[in-house]
Amino acid sequence: MSNNNELKEALSLVDKELKNKGLSRRDALKVAGLGSATFLMGNTEVEAATVAKASDVKAKILIIGGGLAGISTAARLSNSLSNPDITVIEPNPKSVSYQPGNTLIAAGVYTKDDIMYDTKDFVPSGVKVIKDKAIEFDPENNKVKTQNGETFDYDYLIVAAGLKLDFGKIQGLEDIGELTSLGDASKLTSKLKNSGVCSIYSTDGAVDTWTQMQKLIQDAKAGKNVEAIFTHPNTPIKCGGAPKKIMYLTNSRLEEVGARKNANLTFYPNGGSMFGVKEYHEAILEQFKARDFNWHYNHNLIGVDLEKKIATFDNFWDEKGEYDPDLEEYDIVTKHKNVEVPYDFLHITPPMKAPDEIGNSPIGSGKGWVPVNKETLQHVKYDNIFSLGDIAAVPMGKTGGSVRKQYKVLVDNIISSMEGKALTAKYDGYTVCPLITDIGKVMLAEFDWSKKPTPSFPLDPTVERYVWWLLKVYMLKPMTQYGMLSGRA
Repeated sequence: MSNNNELKEALSLVDKELKNKGLSRRDALKVAGLGSATFLMGNTEVEAATVAKASDVKAKILIIGGGLAGISTAARLSNSLSNPDITVIEPNPKSVSYQPGNTLIAAGVYTKDDIMYDTKDFVPSGVKVIKDKAIEFDPENNKVKTQNGETFDYDYLIVAAGLKLDFGKIQGLEDIGELTSLGDASKLTSKLKNSGVCSIYSTDGAVDTWTQMQKLIQDAKAGKNVEAIFTHPNTPIKCGGAPKKIMYLTNSRLEEVGARKNANLTFYPNGGSMFGVKEYHEAILEQFKARDFNWHYNHNLIGVDLEKKIATFDNFWDEKGEYDPDLEEYDIVTKHKNVEVPYDFLHITPPMKAPDEIGNSPIGSGKGWVPVNKETLQHVKYDNIFSLGDIAAVPMGKTGGSVRKQYKVLVDNIISSMEGKALTAKYDGYTVCPLITDIGKVMLAEFDWSKKPTPSFPLDPTVERYVWWLLKVYMLKPMTQYGMLSGRA
C-alpha cells in the first residue's frame, strides 16, 4: 500500500468510527473546537517543507542511525540541498517501525504487522544506507569506524542512534542484557515467557505483553484476586507516559470483562510525581483516584525473582541529618530500604542508556548521552556534529513528537553552518504525549521547557477525549509514515 493510500484508509476509518457515533468528521471536529485541524481534514502535509529554494552548498553528511529521527533528517536534507551527499549507517533493516504502536499491540488493539516497515521503502533517492554499526568515533579527524572494519569520513556528523534498554541492570534479569526496541528480543521473550513479567519497550515484548495480560484477565475473571504492578526507572526513558498507558489499558481490558474488582493495580515510579508538568500531574492523579489505582513514589525496581514472583524496589526518601553551624542548616540524608512486592503481572519499564560505543566515546558525555545545545542541537564541543532523538542530551525530548520538531531545526542549522551563517533555528522543547487513559480515550499532553501545557488547539488539554483516541489509533502512524519520513511534516 502506498503512503498516500494508507493515509486515505486511516481517514476512512476515522469517518467510519465517527459515523457510528452519528457524526461526520467535520461536525466532530467542529464540536471539539478543531475546525483548523487540517491533519484530520485530509491535508497530507501537516507542515509543508519551508524551504522555498534548495541550497547549493555541498558537504559530506554522515548520519548514525536509520530510525525515525535519522531517516526523517536524511529526507529533509535531501529535499533542502541541490547536491546532497548523505550516508546513513544503520544495522537493522526494520529500523523505522512505528514504535509508539507498541502500547496498542500490548493491549490487543494493533498487531505487530500494523507497525512494521521496511527501512528501504523510506530511504530518499540518492541517500546511501550502509548496513553496519558505528563503533568508533574520531571527531578530531572527522572519521567513524564500523563493526565491519570500514572507516567513513565526513564534513558533518548527525547522531540519531537511539538508546539501549538495560534489562541487565535489574537483578535476576542480568542474562537478558541490553536490547534495542527493534533488535533481537529472543533473550527477553524466552526469559519472561509465561512468567507474568513483560515489557512493551521491545516490539516482540509488546506482543508477549498482550499474551500475559490476557492470562491476568482470565485469572481475574475466574475470581482470583490478582496483583498487577507497573514500574518507572531512575533513568531517562523514551516516551515517559508509556508506563502509565499500559496500566490504563490493563485496567480498561479488565473492566471490559467485569473482572476489575478482582485486580489490584499499583504504579511504582522512581520519581515523586506523575508528570513533570503540574497540570498534567494533577489530572493524572484524579484519573488514578477515579479508577481506584494505587501508587507509591520513590520506588526504583532493582530486582525480580521470576520463580517466587517477587519484585524488589529501592524505596528512598530524604531525612534531616546533622546540623551544620557554618551553613546554619541541617544536612539532608537520603535513606534507602528494599521493599519486596509480590505480583501476578509485572510490567517493567527498563533502565535506559546510550549505546556504550557512543556514550563512552569522545562525542559522548559523563552521563552517556550526546551533549548538545538544547536549542540548536549542535554538539557542545564539535561544531560539525549534531544530534537528535532519544540519544541527544535534551531535556524532555525522547518522543516521536519531539523528533518531529527537532529534525527541522537540525536541518536548518546544518545548512546555515554549511553556508557560514549563524545558527538561528531553535528547538523550544516541544513534546507531545498522547496519554492513553482508556480504550477510546486519550489526554493529549503537549508542553515545552516552560513546563506548562502548550495545547495546539483551543481545548482543555487535561481532559480525556475520544477525538484524540482517533488521532492516536488511526492517524499518527500514517502521519509519521507519510509526513515525517518524507521530511515534510
